[in-house]
Amino acid sequence: MPYPHDLSKIIELKDIHTPNHRGKPRSRQNLFLLSLLTTLLIAGWQTRAQDPLRFEEEIAQLKLKNDSLWVQERPTQVFTGSSSIRMWKDLQDRFPRYQVVNSGFGGSQASDLLYYLDVLVLDYRPEKVFIYEGDNDLAEGKNPKQVLRTLQEITDRIHVSYPGVPIVLISAKPSISRWKLRRKYRRFNRKLEKWTHEHSDLVFADVWNPMLEGRRLDESLFIEDGLHMTQKGYDIWEEILQPHLGAEPY
Repeated sequence: MPYPHDLSKIIELKDIHTPNHRGKPRSRQNLFLLSLLTTLLIAGWQTRAQDPLRFEEEIAQLKLKNDSLWVQERPTQVFTGSSSIRMWKDLQDRFPRYQVVNSGFGGSQASDLLYYLDVLVLDYRPEKVFIYEGDNDLAEGKNPKQVLRTLQEITDRIHVSYPGVPIVLISAKPSISRWKLRRKYRRFNRKLEKWTHEHSDLVFADVWNPMLEGRRLDESLFIEDGLHMTQKGYDIWEEILQPHLGAEPY
């Protein structure tokens, strides 16, 4: 596995900061400090890079459920991503004219979706794909550029299998529990919107601004944990996403 970007720079520069004067060995203190720094950076990086296998059982159960409901002959709208999608229990009822597959899985990051993309999205031959990822990534310390790179891998893989299929990328939502990270979330949303405008088969759906009252967060949109939404919150999402549903209901 390649080193993370910041770590590789430090490793490349170690000879500059711990020189070997006239062929003499470096001091044990310098070598110890370098080793310690490298260990800490790797540990921090591995903490941020989640193991997708922790979702294996949940994905297996979700796959069984969706396969039992999915009708191959009907056009399919796939909604996937983290818990804001998973907890949208009445998603199919809100869009009754369409066949909707909800393959959201709680706590996921974009890298997890990339790992399970075949079974969660591609297997259902989607007419359109709705993705909500980035919320957990940013909260766990990833920066917007890292998340966008993974989302690009996801959209590229979808378009290899289904060229031209529209993909709706839902902005990160505001929330009570993560309001302190709002500047980071806004930066991510700006970059996500700019990127989607550069591609005709990508669509940006802004749920951030509609969930605010002016510049303040509408706290009535959230359940007790301050992160997940009430039905009122999903009412807003329905209104925003309805125009993006496929053109061929069954």
